[in-house]
Amino acid sequence: MKLRLFVAALVLAPFALTACGGGEAAGNASPTCPNGEIRFGVEPFEDPAKLTPAAEALGAALEKKLNCPVKVQVTEDYSAEVLAMQNGKLDIAMFGPLGYVFASKRAKAEAVASFADANGKLSSYTAGIWVPKDSDITGIAQLRGRSLALSSIGSTSGDALPRKALKDAGIEQKDLKLNYAGGHPEALLALIKGAVDAAEINSQQLATATASGTFDQAKFRQVWTSAPIPNDPITVRGDLDAAFKTALKDALLNLEPTAVKEIGALLDVDPAGPLVAVDQSTYQPLFDLADTLGLTEKDV
Repeated sequence: MKLRLFVAALVLAPFALTACGGGEAAGNASPTCPNGEIRFGVEPFEDPAKLTPAAEALGAALEKKLNCPVKVQVTEDYSAEVLAMQNGKLDIAMFGPLGYVFASKRAKAEAVASFADANGKLSSYTAGIWVPKDSDITGIAQLRGRSLALSSIGSTSGDALPRKALKDAGIEQKDLKLNYAGGHPEALLALIKGAVDAAEINSQQLATATASGTFDQAKFRQVWTSAPIPNDPITVRGDLDAAFKTALKDALLNLEPTAVKEIGALLDVDPAGPLVAVDQSTYQPLFDLADTLGLTEKDV
């Protein structure tokens, strides 16, 4: 079956901001094919030119496993993806870890699988803050009064974790010039162009930008890094049929590594192994982070 790929912002305004329940499930053709198709959301963590074909490859493999058309939607931002699942417009979704926290609360999203290395170990990544090599900034505390580019509101590594580090250093948002660049690539570009004093660059973006020649690490220094973050979960909407959830989990965990190779590389998982099972407990530190920062769905 032909995979249909849509890269666009989801039009959410006409829909109420409450979960729609399982009303759409009435027309299910089979337990593995709710509504005659599977709507798969992917958060925009990378340049669409790179993310689109990688998401397409994963969707195509899943489509073949479940014998059901997979409609992949790369959302405009993190909040759009959470709202889309809440409004019943996505059946499954790949969220950033913090996005999953809010999708869990708002759409009962259930973590199913994530990305592992060739040895079958769950992969992780880190948040980081970088400055030019000749900068006098040597740590978080020296960002007071300086400009810092972050990725997007709701990003785990590009928003929440850097802000937690600033808070721990006694720096409030009013104490520096905080700029949301619109994405990880954009934050990195702001640093390269000298538009800011510092920028968040997570280990995934660092790997892809270095490999493509976009970023020369010799010209910059990392002044802060986070603890490892478990990689992005693929989730299923909580109100879907149990038989579909079981079939989805079985399909994801039995995909060949070649099916996740492209998107795994963008997550700095190279070489990638088969997907591995995860659940809410895997991401408990992110639930704790949201509580510590007092984050609500309005912050995503």
